[in-house]
Amino acid sequence: MAVPARTCGASRPGPARTARPWPGRGPQPGPGARRSLWLLLPPLLLLPLLAAPGSSAYSFPQQHTMQHWARRLEQEVDGVMQIFGGVQQLREIYKDNRNLFEVQENEPQKLVEKVAGDIESLLDRKVQALKRLADAAENFQKAHRWQDNIKEEDILYYDAKADAELDDPESEDVERGSKASTLRLDFIEDPNFKNKVNYSYTAVQIPTDIYKGSTVILNELNWTEALENVFMENRRQDPTLLWQVFGSATGVTRYYPATPWRAPKKIDLYDVRRRPWYIQGASSPKDMVIIVDVSGSVSGLTLKLMKTSVCEMLDTLSDDDYVNVASFNEKAQPVSCFTHLVQANVRNKKVFKEAVQGMVAKGTTGYKAGFEYAFDQLQNSNITRANCNKMIMMFTDGGEDRVQDVFEKYNWPNRTVRVFTFSVGQHNYDVTPLQWMACANKGYYFEIPSIGAIRINTQEYLDVLGRPMVLAGKEAKQVQWTNVYEDALGLGLVVTGTLPVFNLTQDGPGEKKNQLILGVMGIDVALNDIKRLTPNYTLGANGYVFAIDLNGYVLLHPNLKPQTTNFREPVTLDFLDAELEDENKEEIRRSMIDGNKGHKQIRTLVKSLDERYIDEVIRNYTWVPIRSTNYSLGLVLPPYSTFYLQANLSDQILQVKLPISKLKDFEFLLPSSFESEGHVFIAPREYCKDLNTSDNNTEFLKNFIELMEKVTPDSKQCNNFLLHNLILDTGITQQLVERVWRDQDLNTYSLLAVFAATDGGITRVFPNKAAEDWTENPEPFNASFYRRSLDNHGYVFKPPHQDTLLRPLELENDTVGILVSTAVELSLGRRTLRPAVVGVKLDLEAWAEKFKVLASNRTHQDQPQKCGPSSHCEMDCEVNNEDLLCVLIDDGGFLVLSNQNHQWDQVGRFFSEVDANLMLALYNNSFYTRKESYDYQAACAPQPPGNLGAAPRGVFVPTIADFLNLAWWTSAATWSLFQQLLYGLIYHSWFQADAAEAEGSPETRESSCVMKQTQYYFGSVNASYNAIIDCGNCSRLFHAQRLTNTNLLFVVAEKPLCSQCEAGRLLQKETHSDGPEQCELVQRPRYRRGPHICFDYNATEDTSDCGRGASFPPSLGVLVSLQLLLLLGLPPRPQPQVQVHASRRL
Repeated sequence: MAVPARTCGASRPGPARTARPWPGRGPQPGPGARRSLWLLLPPLLLLPLLAAPGSSAYSFPQQHTMQHWARRLEQEVDGVMQIFGGVQQLREIYKDNRNLFEVQENEPQKLVEKVAGDIESLLDRKVQALKRLADAAENFQKAHRWQDNIKEEDILYYDAKADAELDDPESEDVERGSKASTLRLDFIEDPNFKNKVNYSYTAVQIPTDIYKGSTVILNELNWTEALENVFMENRRQDPTLLWQVFGSATGVTRYYPATPWRAPKKIDLYDVRRRPWYIQGASSPKDMVIIVDVSGSVSGLTLKLMKTSVCEMLDTLSDDDYVNVASFNEKAQPVSCFTHLVQANVRNKKVFKEAVQGMVAKGTTGYKAGFEYAFDQLQNSNITRANCNKMIMMFTDGGEDRVQDVFEKYNWPNRTVRVFTFSVGQHNYDVTPLQWMACANKGYYFEIPSIGAIRINTQEYLDVLGRPMVLAGKEAKQVQWTNVYEDALGLGLVVTGTLPVFNLTQDGPGEKKNQLILGVMGIDVALNDIKRLTPNYTLGANGYVFAIDLNGYVLLHPNLKPQTTNFREPVTLDFLDAELEDENKEEIRRSMIDGNKGHKQIRTLVKSLDERYIDEVIRNYTWVPIRSTNYSLGLVLPPYSTFYLQANLSDQILQVKLPISKLKDFEFLLPSSFESEGHVFIAPREYCKDLNTSDNNTEFLKNFIELMEKVTPDSKQCNNFLLHNLILDTGITQQLVERVWRDQDLNTYSLLAVFAATDGGITRVFPNKAAEDWTENPEPFNASFYRRSLDNHGYVFKPPHQDTLLRPLELENDTVGILVSTAVELSLGRRTLRPAVVGVKLDLEAWAEKFKVLASNRTHQDQPQKCGPSSHCEMDCEVNNEDLLCVLIDDGGFLVLSNQNHQWDQVGRFFSEVDANLMLALYNNSFYTRKESYDYQAACAPQPPGNLGAAPRGVFVPTIADFLNLAWWTSAATWSLFQQLLYGLIYHSWFQADAAEAEGSPETRESSCVMKQTQYYFGSVNASYNAIIDCGNCSRLFHAQRLTNTNLLFVVAEKPLCSQCEAGRLLQKETHSDGPEQCELVQRPRYRRGPHICFDYNATEDTSDCGRGASFPPSLGVLVSLQLLLLLGLPPRPQPQVQVHASRRL
C-alpha cells in the first residue's frame, strides 16, 4: 500500500517537539549536539507520532525491528566469510605445515640497539674520511704560496657548469673565451650516484655572481686541486662513499667524483655558502635580531633593497638558530606577530618574509629605539633560544647617531653581542658612525649599494662568527650531522657530515694566528643507505623504524615522503607531524631528544595508508640514542608483530643442486597454473641482486621466474629469508584454493572474487579472471586493506575509491566490488601472530539488492510483506525505499551500500556528499569523531605571478617630469635605479620571484605547500540509537546501530521532505591550508635541544678587521656614459661580484 503523501510544510500529528535528552536510553549526545536541536524519544512514544489514527499507513520501524535487521546483516556477512574467507581452514593449513617454518621473536631492545650500532658504524666511516680531508686541506693551504699574477690559463680544472655555458651563446665566459683552462671529461652512468660520474677528476662549481678569473678564485682553485688525490684515496678505503665536497668561504665548491652540474632553466643561484650543511658547519648556533630603518629618508628603491636583503639574510639561518625582525624610526616594533626570538625554521621564516614586504618608510631615524629593542630581545631569558652567538644586524641608509650610551648600558665591557651594520643604497651620508658601531661591538660593516651586492654581503658575517671556532683549534674540530635535505646533484634525500677547515697560516714570524675559516668539508650519506640497515620485513606491515634529531625532525620514518623539495631548504618534518600527535608521543620525543633509552606501550591513533581512515591501535615504542651523533633511533611494533614466521624448507624441498624452478610449490607461481589455482601477485621486493624491477607486476613476475631458472634457493646473491618465505606462502595459499575456494560457487553468494595476502609477499586472487579488476597494491605491506585488517578485529569493509568508481551504467558488467577482509590470527603455543589476511570481493549491485531484503519485513525469501487496507505496518528498506533511506556506512564515513538505486554510483563517496543533513546528525550524536591534521609534505601547483608584464618586477619607474628634471638626473636615486636596471637584466626576478623559480629547478612546476586533512572515525557510541533531526515540519527520524564484528554503521532514516533545513556540510576532502597559526604556535614551542658545542667567544680574537667600506657620490659622467650604453643597445657587463676581505688572501 502506498505511503500517504506528505508535502513540505504540512503539519504532522503529535505534540510540539522541543530539544531534550532521551532519558534512560543509551548514551547521551556528545558535545557536538549543542550545534543543533535534537528530540530524542523512546521508541514506544514514536509510534503515535508516525501514523495518523484510523487510516492505513506505514510507520517508522521500531527499534527492536531495526536491531533484528542488523542481526540478519551481521549473520549474512559472517556466514559468507566463514564459508569463503577460509580463516579457520588457513589456520589448519599453517599447523599442518608446521615443519616448514619457525616462529622467530622480535626483541625490541636488542633490535633497536643493533640497528643504532650499525648506523653508528656507517657514519663513523664517513667521519674518518672527513677528518682526513680536513687535515689535508689545512696542510695544502698552509703550504700554498699566494700568486698575485696568476692567470686563468695557468689553472686546469673541470668546470662543472662548462657544458651548460657552452650551450648558451650569451654566456659571459663564452664571450671571454675563457674555456681554454677547462677540461672536457667523459662520464659513465653510476646507479649509486644516480648520475654520470668520472672517478679520475674532481669538479668545480663557482656561483654565477662570482668572477672566475679573479685572483682570489684562481688561487683557491690552485691549492684545492691537491684535494683530488685525497678524495680518491678515501674512496679506495671506503667504496661506499658518495659525494665528497669542499665548500670554500670564497664560494668555490670542489666535489668528487666529477659530474656535470645540474644546469637550471633560468639563473643558477646556487652558492655553497648558503647550503644548510655549510651554514651548520661554519658557525655555532645564532640568536639574531634584525632591525630595519624605515624612516622617511629611506627612498622607495632603498627600502626595496632592504626588504630583499632581510629575506636573503634569513636564508643564511638554520633550524638551530633563533631570530626576530623589527623595523624602527622613532619607535621600534616587530614586523610580524612574533614578539620574541623564534626558531628560524622554514615556516617562521616565511612569516617574516611576508611581513617584511609590508614595511613602509616614514618618520625620523631613531637608532636608539632600534638597538634598545634588539638588546631587550636578546636579554629575554624566559624563552627558548640558541644561547650561543648573539648578534644584531642593522640595515639603514645612514645616520649620525652612534648610540654609544646604548652600547655602554647593554653590551660593554664584555661585548657579548656582535653588531653588524649594513649601509643600503647609494647616498652621500657619512658612514663613519655605522663603521664605528660595528667595530666597537666585535662586528663588521658592509655596504649594499645595489642588487648584485646583496647575496655576498648578507652571508659574509659568517666569516666573523667563525673566528672563535678557528681560534679554538682542535676543540672545535667536531663533526656535526645535518638535518635531512635534498641533494643538489640528484642523490635524493641525504644527511651530511660536516667539519670546518681552518686557515693555519700566519702573516709573519711571531704574528697572531690567522682566524679565518677556509670553508667546510662535507660527505653525504643517502637516507636509502641508512634504511638498508633497518629490518625490512620481519617487523610486519605496521612495524617500522624511525630516527629523529635534536630538533625532533625525522631522519627516518615511513611517512617521510616529501612530494617536492627545494634544495635551498632542509626537509624538516617533525616527529609529531609525521604521526598523529598525542601526549604519549610528546613524552617519547622529549626522551629521545635528551638522548635517553626507553620503552613504552601506548594506545594511539594511526592514519591509514590511503589517508582516508583513522584506527585506534596499540603500539610498543622502544628507543635508544645513536652514539657519536645527534640522532636517536626508535622502533615501533604492534603487539601482534612480536613474532614472525621464517621459512625453514627441508633438504628434500631445497635440493641445493637444482634451481628453484624445480620446486613443487614454485609451480604455482607460473602463469600456466593461474586458471586452476588463481592469479598470483608477488610483492616487488629485492629477492635477489640481479632481479630486474618493474612497476608492472606481470613483467616483474616474468623477470622473477627467469631468474629462478638460474639460481638455487640458498644462492648467496639472493635474500634467503624473503625468497624462502615467498615459496612457503605460495604453497600455503595454493592449499587454501584446494581445500576451500575451488569447490565453491562464488555466484551463489554474489561474490566477484576471493583472495588471500601474506606477510611473505603473496597475493592470490581467485578466480583468475578477477585479477583483471584487481587494483590493490601487489605489496601487501603497502596495501591499505592489509594493514587495516591487521589493526582491526572482525571484518573490514573497503568500498571502491570514488575517483576510480565506474559509472552506474557499467555496474551491469559486475566490475565494481566491495572488499571485505579479515586478519588470520595464528596461535602456536603461547605465541600469537597474524601472518595473513583473507577476504572476499562483493558484487556491489547484487549485494545492494540483498541488503534491501535483509533489512525488510519479509517472512519468505520471495514474498515481500504487504500491508492490509486497515492495518498499521512498519516501513522497511525494500518496500518503502521511496520514503525510507537505508545505508551501510563504514568507519571513515564512506558509503558502502544503499537501498536507493540512484546512490549506487556514489558508493565510496564520503556520506556528507550524499546526505549532508544525516551525516551531520550522526557526527553531532557522537557516532563519528573528527580528526584534523596537516600534511606539510604536499605539492601544489604554482601560483600565477601577480605581475605579468615584461619589465623587471619591483623597479621604480620615473615619470616624464622626472626625466625633465636635472636634479633628478644627478640624484642618488638615479644612480641606484640605473644599477638596478643593469642587474635587473640578469637578476630580474630577485626582488619578488620565488627562489626555486629563479633557480629554474624542475620543482618549479609544483611547490611545497600545506594541506589540511580531515578524517572521521567511530566515536563513543556503540549501542542502538534513535533520534530526530529537528527541523520543524521538515524533521527526520533516524536510527543508527553499529554492526558487530565489522567496521560498519547501519543507518535507517526518513528521506528528507524538503531542503529548507539543509545543514552545513561536513568536509572530508583534503584542502589547501596555511597550516596552524604560526603566531600561536610560537607561544608554545615544541621541545628541542641545540648542538652541545658552542664557540662564540675567544679572548685572543682580533676584532680590528671590521669593515672599511667607503661611500662615494654619484658621478654625472658615469651616469651619462651608462645612459649612452643603454641607448646604443650595447650589452652591459656586470661588475665582478667577489668581495673579499683584505685578510682573505690565502
